[in-house]
Amino acid sequence: MNLQNVSVLVVDDDKDVLTAVRFLLKPEVKQIVTDHNPENLRKLLSENKFDILMLDMNFNSSINTGNEGLFWLRQVKSWDTKVQVIMITAYADIDLAVQCLKEGAVDFLVKPWHNEQLLKTLAEAFEKQAGSGKKQAEVMDKKTSSEIIGESEVMQDIFRKIEKIAPTDANVLILGENGTGKDLIAHAIYQLSHRKHKPYIKVDVGALTDTLFESELFGHKKGSFTDAREDRMGLIEAANEGTLFMDEIGNIALPQQAKLLTVLQNRQVTRLGTNTPVPVDLRLISATNVPLAELSNERRFRRDLIYRINTVEITVPSLRERGNDILLLTAHFLSLYEEKYLKSELRLSETAKIKLMQHTYPGNVRELQYAVERAVIMSDNELLKAEDIVFSPIEQKTENIPNRLPKGNLEDIERDTIIQIVEKHQGNISKAAKELGLTRAALYRRLEKYSL
Repeated sequence: MNLQNVSVLVVDDDKDVLTAVRFLLKPEVKQIVTDHNPENLRKLLSENKFDILMLDMNFNSSINTGNEGLFWLRQVKSWDTKVQVIMITAYADIDLAVQCLKEGAVDFLVKPWHNEQLLKTLAEAFEKQAGSGKKQAEVMDKKTSSEIIGESEVMQDIFRKIEKIAPTDANVLILGENGTGKDLIAHAIYQLSHRKHKPYIKVDVGALTDTLFESELFGHKKGSFTDAREDRMGLIEAANEGTLFMDEIGNIALPQQAKLLTVLQNRQVTRLGTNTPVPVDLRLISATNVPLAELSNERRFRRDLIYRINTVEITVPSLRERGNDILLLTAHFLSLYEEKYLKSELRLSETAKIKLMQHTYPGNVRELQYAVERAVIMSDNELLKAEDIVFSPIEQKTENIPNRLPKGNLEDIERDTIIQIVEKHQGNISKAAKELGLTRAALYRRLEKYSL
């Protein structure tokens, strides 16, 4: 967190606040200037180049509107200055602070704050001014064509793991239920790796029969078996210098596992009908819906093969663990299928939102996607109601998973939850967002939405 090149202006009528901030920031930043009168703002900003302005919400000034901070923020923005504005507010004025975000402030601090929180907020504001303050999820989205969408804490953890794992050549095992997006995670790792310009070969090994397994993966020589009418390169050889993604690896039989292990250990493959090994250099990514505890049962899967394919593991969460990502993904799929089926902009009713949030999603993101597509196709008006959301009877879940929400208005439940968590953390937005499974930006949007 380097602030040595940052110039900060703090304007607050509380001299104790100015003194505390000056003592804290003087050794941390290039320049710290404080003033108690907001009417000096224009002069100060014209005479100095400040990176960040910390501006109080309320002053005993000639501007008697009850929300002086908002007034002075608008003034600062009208002067065409590039300074990043952080509002200083009491907890009771959070609704005004959120309005300030809409008017162009980059963040707000609630009194009293922790020093580490203040420094972190300054650093994030300075990064935004430099053009690098982008959410990790947004960076991932630009670097990959895979549509990995999520603001929940569990998905942010996935993004962090991908970022660390991808540049290495470590073999990766991706665990997770059907429909969670394991293939998207695999492709994101490939696209962020140094092998991204080399082949990416995907094979559903669980769908290969015993007779096809060796032929498809290892290749064969013409005449090596019935119907082998020509020489054929196997998928492992085709992935040379690139990445091989073996989906549903937990479903292959023990004899096939032994053959695969030999290839991975020796880093060479021999086509059926020949005795000539071909060296291969590849990065292996595997995926399975079989839990690791069950996979490690040697009667089902070779433990030495698990160690070979599982240098690093990523567990993709089920959709029911991802909270508000459900509505985020729904919005994405609505936009996608509105365009595909030439429908006008569709909206979700409260009852539809509640139904979406209370479903247990045994089919995970894939199930949600199909439900949204069907709703778009069948919709007769722009407002989708609960009865328009129909989940496929194909997906069944035997265990009884309780609803995560009580019955009632979804927005009231979300609003009350946000109030409780923000109060619990005494207005600390970073901690509240983390407990709610949201990013700071997502929590700000909800604070604005509910006028909190």
